[in-house]
Amino acid sequence: MYNAESISKVLKGELLQHTGNPGIEHILLDSRKVIYPATSVFIPLVSARRNAHQYIKELYEKGVSNFIVSETPDLAQFPAANFILVKDTMSALQALVAYHRQQFQIPVIGITGSNGKTIVKEWLYQLLEKDYNIVRSPKSYNSQIGVPLSVWQMKPEHQLAIFEAGISQPGEMEHLEKIIRPNIGIFTNIGEAHNEGFLNIRQKINEKLVLFSKSEILIYCKDYPVLNECVLQFNSLVGKKENQEGGLQLCTWSRKTEADFRVTSVEKTGTHSHIEALYKNESLSITIPFVDEGSIENAIHCWVLMLHLKIAQDVIQQRMDQLGNIAMRLELKQGINNCSVINDSYNSDLGSLNIALDFLQQQQQHPTRTVILSDILQSGKSDASLYEEVASLMQQKKIDKLIGIGKNIFREKKCFQQVEGLKSTFFLTTEEFIQQFNQQEFQHETILLKGARVFEFERIGKLLEQKVHQTILEINLNAVAHNIKQYQALLKPATKLMAMVKAFSYGSGSFEIANLLQFHGVDYLAVAYADEGVELRRTGITMPIMVMNPEPSSFDAILQWNLEPEIYSLHLLQQFEEEVQIAGKTGFPVHIKLDTGMHRLGFEKKDIPELAAMLTDNNYLTVKSMFSHLAGSEDPALDELTKQQGKLFYEMSYQLQKALGYAVIRHIANSAAILRHPDLQLDMVRLGIGMYGVDSSEEMQAQLRPVSTLKTTVSQVKHLKAGDFVGYSAKWRAKGPAVTATVRIGYADGYPRRLSNGVGKMLIRGQLAPVAGVVAMDMVMLDVTHIPDVMEGDEVIVFGESLPVQQLAAWAGTIPYEILTGISQRVKRVYFQE
Repeated sequence: MYNAESISKVLKGELLQHTGNPGIEHILLDSRKVIYPATSVFIPLVSARRNAHQYIKELYEKGVSNFIVSETPDLAQFPAANFILVKDTMSALQALVAYHRQQFQIPVIGITGSNGKTIVKEWLYQLLEKDYNIVRSPKSYNSQIGVPLSVWQMKPEHQLAIFEAGISQPGEMEHLEKIIRPNIGIFTNIGEAHNEGFLNIRQKINEKLVLFSKSEILIYCKDYPVLNECVLQFNSLVGKKENQEGGLQLCTWSRKTEADFRVTSVEKTGTHSHIEALYKNESLSITIPFVDEGSIENAIHCWVLMLHLKIAQDVIQQRMDQLGNIAMRLELKQGINNCSVINDSYNSDLGSLNIALDFLQQQQQHPTRTVILSDILQSGKSDASLYEEVASLMQQKKIDKLIGIGKNIFREKKCFQQVEGLKSTFFLTTEEFIQQFNQQEFQHETILLKGARVFEFERIGKLLEQKVHQTILEINLNAVAHNIKQYQALLKPATKLMAMVKAFSYGSGSFEIANLLQFHGVDYLAVAYADEGVELRRTGITMPIMVMNPEPSSFDAILQWNLEPEIYSLHLLQQFEEEVQIAGKTGFPVHIKLDTGMHRLGFEKKDIPELAAMLTDNNYLTVKSMFSHLAGSEDPALDELTKQQGKLFYEMSYQLQKALGYAVIRHIANSAAILRHPDLQLDMVRLGIGMYGVDSSEEMQAQLRPVSTLKTTVSQVKHLKAGDFVGYSAKWRAKGPAVTATVRIGYADGYPRRLSNGVGKMLIRGQLAPVAGVVAMDMVMLDVTHIPDVMEGDEVIVFGESLPVQQLAAWAGTIPYEILTGISQRVKRVYFQE
């Protein structure tokens, strides 16, 4: 147990104010995630865009009394708080957790590499949970912030720790090594992922190897030649530095050459792989329920590690055969009776429960939040204290309904029955719940499914999730957040951000995206029409929303739902002012559109004097912003035009603001202009398609992550002979023996008809398959003659990370906007957070 006094000594910080020594168990970095205020210490991190010191007062009022700060606060405002002053709060966070790590002598496994880190960590947990009380990184917490939060979980009752570490630029692993300080290392593999911050692959490998500077043993695969060379060189340097011959012990494995652990054969049959190997002159074998190469590699890493821990081979064989899929993401799907379902039904522990509850709390679209929770396994706590903590979480996160499944949670149900406002019911087994299931009991709710693997909550998911067409659009919410941060990094600290969520968020959804934007503190939303804004308000979005195409018939809704209209003409201004007067409102916010050359909507320069006269000393309206649209900010050939538009906007907005006599937000920069024309960032920028992973600049595109993946499945495979035709109009004929696959998508789903007859292509089994024949309303045929073993049910990628939407748009002779916004509403959206 720590307290303010002991932490100040660890950090060599100045104890500015000391009002007592309450025990500190939890580190709080996000002001939105207060669960245990009395036992938390808030560490406000500072970045170029955000200074978290601004949330100290809010947290103090919520009951937090311990703070580690790098700026001296007004102590008089916080008479009951402890403040520790340090030079840098991020460094303090890492130093505190590094000290915490030093208090434990248990084996610590550190995992790094390009891919497979989280899978290896989770599989090791599955394989070793019967032998050890394990602490591990929640989900994929492997960053400069995620690693400290992971290691801080270490408690005296733990017997083994498994942590993963990832880096994005040189110098980061040095900090993580001090925090994790692994005894045992696993380097999963090396690839091209996340290369942006490094000069070359060797530099990336060498930076990652820093994690094992003090380790006793490193497990890795020799089949990556550059990795093997770097490891041998690194180990030689470590040996010299530590004055020990040979450095750390290397445990190598290979499928190609001699190694400590030599894989002799891999045989794939159906859904299983049988792997044979030689280790210390002994023949060994395992069978795993996976056939993909990544899973085989991950399983071998786990196998070698278990042998190092002296787990009996017969035990390893038995457990390997029972390995299960790892849920790498939280999925948000449409449910029955206007419900939303968050599916996290493969594991259940306190760390991942916290993450899932945070995601649930972001969702504002339904009035009721429901959690269906299984027994929590291997927590290291007594059942009583464990479920008291879970009950406290339910109270803190304002959960309305809890359905507990399992004998342990059933036995401790009194913990939940004492939580005010929580309706709870309990079942001993999943089967019992299913037998008593009544779908009418779930109406207008956001439901979180959180279950350990053995409880088979996927069966419950099938009951709650709305039956969907097999063509789906997956939206990666982490990618949206990542892309926003990439643009924010280009902004001046005071520049605000307006996010464009018009046209169903460019096809990605409405409230689902808006919930994320609201959670991440975006300043404004913009929609095309008032009904889009009303939908967002109905689903709990409270942030400011600008309506870009207000119609007089929508004025009532705008006033009722506190939306903010764009005003682009004197006539519209007069009409809206009259409606505000009738409604008895004053100072209602409006946004003034200035026409700087697009000649679509907006006030021209000649209109400014009359506009200023109507708005000056106007008690009914307040101008929140003035803005304009750039015609070609992405095109270097139009840079002179962009400069002219910017100059005209400066002149017009200055003239109007001078007449108004108060400060008004000015914005003209769109996604492309944020990078290409930083002088036009002004008070706010409007981020549109860039947020969804598309930018005209190659430099910016390289930093973005694709947000959407449109996928479908094969419904039937046809074997044709020479001369057979496919589809309407018989325009495509087989030139010889051919194989076609009919897939479940058509122009009614938004797949353009102009991609017919070989123009468009889709990915099956990692290979491009051209369209055969004419795109029909509900289906497309693909020529898969060159792709072996295509079968009914195979997944088909229409666009995504491996087939960018930009490529699809180029084939169709259009732009990504049209493809994304053209995806039909009948294509179900599945939202996920990794």
